[in-house]
Amino acid sequence: MAFRVDDLHHVQLLIPPGGEAVARAFYSGVLRMAEVVKPPVLAARGGCWFRAGGWEVHLSPVPDFAPAAKAHPGVLIHGLDALAETLEVAGHPVVWDPHFPGHRRLYSADGHGNRLEFLEPIRA
Repeated sequence: MAFRVDDLHHVQLLIPPGGEAVARAFYSGVLRMAEVVKPPVLAARGGCWFRAGGWEVHLSPVPDFAPAAKAHPGVLIHGLDALAETLEVAGHPVVWDPHFPGHRRLYSADGHGNRLEFLEPIRA
């Protein structure tokens, strides 16, 4: 039986219990992602979901939270310099990394310390 992988639907990151306000401030406020209403059965578990472009991030609270310091989503961006400035102004330092062929990229972290990678293709 044949199958194919079509696209990425979402990535799940963890947050501490009660961390939804900090998550909203970053994902809705800084990144300007739209919050997605969770189905009631899942909303009862806490957390929050956000969508922009072709991806979603689902943030789920866990009791023994530790931020993802190495594992991360890689997000394609148009306007990487503007995003870098937005992140810095909002208090989220950026680290530029030139070692991804064909792309400019930087790393930053959300309000809970989860690592995020943002990439912009280099146009010839």
